[in-house]
Amino acid sequence: MKKITLIFAAMVLALSLVGCAKKDSRLQIGIIQLVEHDALDANRQGFIDGLAAAGYVDGENIVIDFQNAQGEQANCSTIADKFVSDRKDLIFAIATPAAQAVAGKTSSIPIVISSVTDPVSAELADSNEHPGHNVTGTSDLNPCAAQIDLLKQILPEARTVGILFCSAEENSRFQVELAEKQCDKIGLSYLEFTVSNTNEVQQVVQSMAGKVDAIYAPTDNMIANAMATVAMVATENGLPIICGEDALVKNGGLATYGLNYYELGKQTAAMAVDILKNGSDPAEMPIQYLSKYDFSYNESVAETLGITIPSYLLK
Repeated sequence: MKKITLIFAAMVLALSLVGCAKKDSRLQIGIIQLVEHDALDANRQGFIDGLAAAGYVDGENIVIDFQNAQGEQANCSTIADKFVSDRKDLIFAIATPAAQAVAGKTSSIPIVISSVTDPVSAELADSNEHPGHNVTGTSDLNPCAAQIDLLKQILPEARTVGILFCSAEENSRFQVELAEKQCDKIGLSYLEFTVSNTNEVQQVVQSMAGKVDAIYAPTDNMIANAMATVAMVATENGLPIICGEDALVKNGGLATYGLNYYELGKQTAAMAVDILKNGSDPAEMPIQYLSKYDFSYNESVAETLGITIPSYLLK
């Protein structure tokens, strides 16, 4: 009888301990980022700050699980599997491969995306107006035509531009097509220079010398990750770089007319809050864009290359 009583007491104790180990009631937010570089990092920080401004603070009423895929598609898939297995309440995916990975793993967990140029061509949305699935968010489509115009304004003597991008990035190809249309429109010749991995960057940029008068680099994750090398080789060969976004300028490009990735992250956070707080359906939430673009330039690079920025751009 005494033995039965001890067993019963042990069972009661075990059950009480299970009862104490309650599931964390805080919302679980997963963030998957393709690779760490200035633009995507700013995008992520804007998202986190945007959530906090709306009352969703990491460590208080939400738990943010940030995972960096280090530029590897296989890592994106592994992280996506983990987030789905963990039953996250919402997933924030930064850059197209990361977004495609998580979208391919779940049709029920709400996903907000950013740093994706064209969600439709990436097969993440049926249309920008009606995404149609569990995915919505913001596009980082930059004013590619205006950036080509900027190149001509700063470098009026330029005749041929080398367009540098990763051949495997759908976002980049989309931007390149827009840039090339504008080149055709204003009578600027262009040559494409593509890379498939970062080891090719130095050699490809070196091969541009003597063939082009300037470089155009759209918002491309591989180029962004290797921008220090791109800028070093380009500057050594007297080639100014007109970039797709501000972080590329800070890392050695000459100038851009582009969006603010931090603000884009905050805008994406507002969409996430609408889902978490109001129960909005991503399928019915249109893809959003930033409406304001900023001019920025690298004074040191301009001085090194002997380029004078038109005064009207500085106002």
